[in-house]
Amino acid sequence: MASHSSTLFSSPPRAFAPPFSSHRLCFNLRFPRPINTKPNNHSLRCSVSIEKEVPETERPFTFLRDSDDNSTHSSSTSSVRARFEAMIRAAQDSVCEAIEAVEDGPKFKEDVWSRPGGGGGISRVLQDGNVFEKAGVNVSVVYGVMPPEAYRAAKGSASSDHKPGPVPFFAAGVSSVLHPKNPFAPTLHFNYRYFETDAPKGNTQNSLSKCKSTVFLFDFASFFFCQCLDVPGAPRQWWFGGGTDFTPAYIFEDDVKHFHTIQKQACDKFDPSFYPRFKKWCDDYFYIKHRDERRGLGGIFFDDLNDYDQEMLLAFSTECANSVVPAYIPIVEIRKDMEFTEQHKAWQQLRRGRYVEFNLVYDRGTTFGLKTGGRIESILVSLPLSARWEYDHKPEEGTEEWKLLDACINPKEWI
Repeated sequence: MASHSSTLFSSPPRAFAPPFSSHRLCFNLRFPRPINTKPNNHSLRCSVSIEKEVPETERPFTFLRDSDDNSTHSSSTSSVRARFEAMIRAAQDSVCEAIEAVEDGPKFKEDVWSRPGGGGGISRVLQDGNVFEKAGVNVSVVYGVMPPEAYRAAKGSASSDHKPGPVPFFAAGVSSVLHPKNPFAPTLHFNYRYFETDAPKGNTQNSLSKCKSTVFLFDFASFFFCQCLDVPGAPRQWWFGGGTDFTPAYIFEDDVKHFHTIQKQACDKFDPSFYPRFKKWCDDYFYIKHRDERRGLGGIFFDDLNDYDQEMLLAFSTECANSVVPAYIPIVEIRKDMEFTEQHKAWQQLRRGRYVEFNLVYDRGTTFGLKTGGRIESILVSLPLSARWEYDHKPEEGTEEWKLLDACINPKEWI
C-alpha cells in the first residue's frame, strides 16, 4: 500500500467514460512504472459491475455477509470489518441524536438500502429544520470485485504465465455534512472509512507490487475501490482514511480553538505527530485552486493509513468519530440563536458557494460519482439548500468577512 504521506489518488484516473449501461461503470486507469520494468506507462480500461440498490423497510442488525459476521475470532480481519461497521453505525446514531436534540422537534428522514451481493447502507437527511438547513449522516458497507486486468497492468507485462481471477474488496464508512441556518454557526464535515482487499482463492503468494493505483468513490451511499496488486498473487491489504473539518462563515476564535483542540486531543492519544501532520493534510486537501483559498478553517484529514498497527488505527478512527459531537455541538448551541442581518446571511451564502465549488470541481468522491453514474441524491446530499454567487465580490479589508477570507487564503495554527 502507499505510505501515509501519499494521497488517496496516488495514480489518479486520467479520464472517465460515462456508464454504458445502467449498472456498469467504465473508466480508464493509468499506472506508473513498476519496479524493474521498462520505463513506459501502462493504460488500462476496466469495467466494473455495480449492483443496483434495493430499498429496505427495516435496518438490519448488520450489513455484513454471514461469512464476515464472526466476532468469535477477535484477531481476524473479519472481526475488524464487524467492529468498524458497529463503530460507524454507532457514530451515525450519536450524531443524529445530538442533532435532533438541538433541533427540538424535527427528525431525520431515513432510507435503508442493500445490494443482492452483500452490503448496504443507511442514509439519514434532515432538511429545513429549526436549526439546520440541511444535515446528512450516512453509512455504507459495500462489497465489490477488482477486475483481473489490473493485475496484468501492475505486472508491467502484456502476458503472464499466471491468470489471476478477480480480487474481492470490502469498504465501509460513515460520512456527514451539517449546514446550519444561522450564519454564525459553522458547517461541519466528517468522514471515516476502512478498505480491504481479499487474496484470490487458490493462490498464496504474498508479494505486493510497488506499483499501485487507487480509485475511490464515497458518495454517501456507495464505494468503489480498485487496488492494483502484483501478479500472480495478491495478499489481503487494508487501510483507513477520514477526517473532520470546520467551515464557518464568521470567525469566533474560541470556537475555532475549541474545535481544533478536540481534534488534537483525539490525535495525541495515539501519536503526537498526527495532529500537525493531519492538520496540514486537511489544509492542503480542501484547497480551491481556482480561488487560491481553502474551503474553511481546516481540521484533520488522513488517508491510505496502513503502516501502523491495525488495532491502533481502528481505535484511532473510533476516537475521531466519537469526537465529532463534543467538538461541534457546543458551538452550535452557542451560535444557533444569535441575531443576524441580511448582510450576514448573504455572506454565509457566498461561502456556501465556495463549498459547492470545491465539492463539484475538486472533491474526488463527488466528481467520480457524477462521472460514473452513482446514486445522484446521495452524491449531492452534501450540498447546501441555498448558495450565492456575486460578480467580483471582495469584502472590505478589516471587516469580519475579510478576516474569514484571509484565514482561508492563509491557513493559521489555531492552537
